[in-house]
Amino acid sequence: MITPTKGIAPDRCLLAVGAQVLLQLDEPRTVSQAWARLKSWRADQAPTSPVSFEWFVLALDILFAMGVVELDQDVLVARSMDAAPSER
Repeated sequence: MITPTKGIAPDRCLLAVGAQVLLQLDEPRTVSQAWARLKSWRADQAPTSPVSFEWFVLALDILFAMGVVELDQDVLVARSMDAAPSER
């Protein structure tokens, strides 16, 4: 699920979907806004490979566990990865 396997296509693995979510977080957005932008982006980029909301949430879980995103006052924020660990 996290990485591509024989049963999970590379564009549907959670790391790929997470990267696509990060592309939508060029500025802080609500979960609903990020979901709507991801659906629209995927419809343009991979029209034959839709992602469910559950898969989107799992991708957010992976990103949160990796420390890449955080929820700040009900808004998703992509953390800067060039900051020192004490600044995160």
